[in-house]
Amino acid sequence: MTFSTKADFLERAADRLESMDATFDEPVRTDYDLNPDWRAPPGGVYRRAAVLVGLIDRGQDFSVLLTLRPDTMARHAGQVAFPGGRIEPGETPLQAALREAHEEVGVDQASVKLLGQGDTYLTGSGFAIAPFVGLLPDGFVPVPHAREVADVFETPLSFLMDTANHERHEKEYRGVLRAYYAMPHNGRYIWGATAGIVKSLYDRLYA
Repeated sequence: MTFSTKADFLERAADRLESMDATFDEPVRTDYDLNPDWRAPPGGVYRRAAVLVGLIDRGQDFSVLLTLRPDTMARHAGQVAFPGGRIEPGETPLQAALREAHEEVGVDQASVKLLGQGDTYLTGSGFAIAPFVGLLPDGFVPVPHAREVADVFETPLSFLMDTANHERHEKEYRGVLRAYYAMPHNGRYIWGATAGIVKSLYDRLYA
């Protein structure tokens, strides 16, 4: 099953996403799902992060807000990502996701209608990422951070919630062949942890 209508998606999100204060001590989905021979970090030795999967109403469909990281970034340079980042001391994952979304693309935290939390995702680089899904205002205009965001763009939710677009790609990484999800769309290469989070969200809502 795939995305059919916005109403159906919202109903599924209300029924199948976790509450905003849910805590996942261990990641549920990982980069290792497609790479069982990789050695995952020891349990609990993760760097915690959170992202906002921001949706914008575009009539018959929602669009998903995504960013392109600058080539100058120390980590994951030039990659497509959700607004988000590390959880600072004293922050909850949700507070971190909203703060980073404000800093990176100018999201007004009070304007986000939160729908729920998806499964925490462990990346190959050791980040355990908590994804939060929320609706942004219809007239949202991003204000990208000059140093942290090279570009901001939208991808149709119906495209991302369609298994026909969940491609399995491979590339060599540190001398080992790595498999990962990729969802190329309109000249944008959505892959890695971002595509993995999308796939995890699809599985929770539709599988």
